[in-house]
Amino acid sequence: MRGRTMARARESSSNDNRRGRRGADRARPRKYTRVNAETVDYKDLNLLRRFLSDKGKTRGRRVTGLSRRHQRQLSVAVKRAREIALLPYVGER
Repeated sequence: MRGRTMARARESSSNDNRRGRRGADRARPRKYTRVNAETVDYKDLNLLRRFLSDKGKTRGRRVTGLSRRHQRQLSVAVKRAREIALLPYVGER
């Protein structure tokens, strides 16, 4: 009985290592760092449009490759640009 549980524990730990290690093996290139801007500005429409889908939705962090802080700055900038009608709320139909 004990040997059986140890084998399961070993299998599950090896799977956990593989899952956790996958993100650390290769560094994902970040689009935001290629822009070379310190903060995201709501008036920079070319930058904001890069992170919006065709429907006008903000792309997620996994897609954009942004850090948590930069993704938050992006979402606030998009909301501000939409509020003053620089960006549409809905994309092309």
